[in-house]
Amino acid sequence: MLIIEIKDGESIDRALKRYKRKYQNVGIMKEIRNRREFTKPSVQRRNQVLKAIYRDKVRAGQ
Repeated sequence: MLIIEIKDGESIDRALKRYKRKYQNVGIMKEIRNRREFTKPSVQRRNQVLKAIYRDKVRAGQ
């Protein structure tokens, strides 16, 4: 559970923005998506390699 302390005189919008940023940095949604279904370690590794190859191709095109 994420806890955000609201400072004196801080607006709700500002506190909400800090909460959203902290929520995203913690990676809760990524963890939830990963736990939905099991992927074999070999498949995970293959996906990592394919992403790396794609990133290299994009960088080479720049």
